[in-house]
Amino acid sequence: MTTTAGRPASADGPVTGHRLDAPPPSFAHLSRLSDDTGLFEHARRAVVRREHGYCTDDVARGLVVTCREPEPSGALLRLAESYLAFLTHAQDARGAFHNRLGFDRRWADEPGLGDWWGRALWGLGTAVARSPAAWIREEALVAFSAGAVRRSPSPHAMAFAGLGAREVLRRHPTHAAAAVLLADAAATIGAPATDPRWPWPQRRLTYASAALAEVVIVASQLRHDGPLLDGGLRMLAWLRDVQLRDGRLSVVPAAGWERGTARLRHDQQPIEVAAFADACATAATVTGDPGWDTGVRQAVGWFLGDNDVGTPMWDPATGGGYDGLTPHGPNLNQGAESTLALISTLQHARRWS
Repeated sequence: MTTTAGRPASADGPVTGHRLDAPPPSFAHLSRLSDDTGLFEHARRAVVRREHGYCTDDVARGLVVTCREPEPSGALLRLAESYLAFLTHAQDARGAFHNRLGFDRRWADEPGLGDWWGRALWGLGTAVARSPAAWIREEALVAFSAGAVRRSPSPHAMAFAGLGAREVLRRHPTHAAAAVLLADAAATIGAPATDPRWPWPQRRLTYASAALAEVVIVASQLRHDGPLLDGGLRMLAWLRDVQLRDGRLSVVPAAGWERGTARLRHDQQPIEVAAFADACATAATVTGDPGWDTGVRQAVGWFLGDNDVGTPMWDPATGGGYDGLTPHGPNLNQGAESTLALISTLQHARRWS
């Protein structure tokens, strides 16, 4: 597909009809994976594997999707409360977070500043901005503010934290720590390279890559010293173009892709699709250009069957998302990460409802 850097592909491109006929997100399987402590990480098919315990990464993503719901039920508010309580329990006095909690309710690690720290701030920031419950917003702001003073050397961790900072700034535009965190996140990611064949700031695409472009895009809205909007849009446009195959989304697989090497097609992970949907929805909002909605439609289509294997990546009977797309079809396990990616992506389909 030929496009201009920083510009979306035409909305008249190959978009199949079922992408517009997306089901509403189901929280049935998310509820199945959850208890009064948090959110279990793994499942065999749709059955929870309690022996693997919980992780902050997934609980934080659970808080994101439950707080994104515009009119949450009482059951969803209770899930959000459970996830928020987990995150505040995971946080230490210096703003770092544990990541892994066993089914015996014992932490298996020390507090740190890895991806889970960034995702915890993303979840907390989303609760601050979007939860209809004032007590959830207030407690989330306390925890976010404690974590926002820390910094990680990881671009991905900083990207996730920056997404949380962007959310806080929606409701509290003068929150200084959130503004500085968002600016620092964009600086850690870096500016796009000048080579149009590989404009990505790093030599390797790994996971949730679109989140890095999204943070650069939203950081451009800061009043002072923000990066240029065109840089983030150019990153996202290139990422979109290299992940299209015959007009459908074919995301970089779990093995990643390094500049100058052959790119594999499998195993594709739902987290890549969800991150791409988030970033395209943000680009559409920031630029006012609805052409970016094409990317969101392609992400929805990937889950509904418009992918390299031509098979749905979710189970309508359970509401769970499949764990990965292999050359032979889906991995039928329905863990937390894949189910949250499905819910997150389907939430964006409301843009056309």
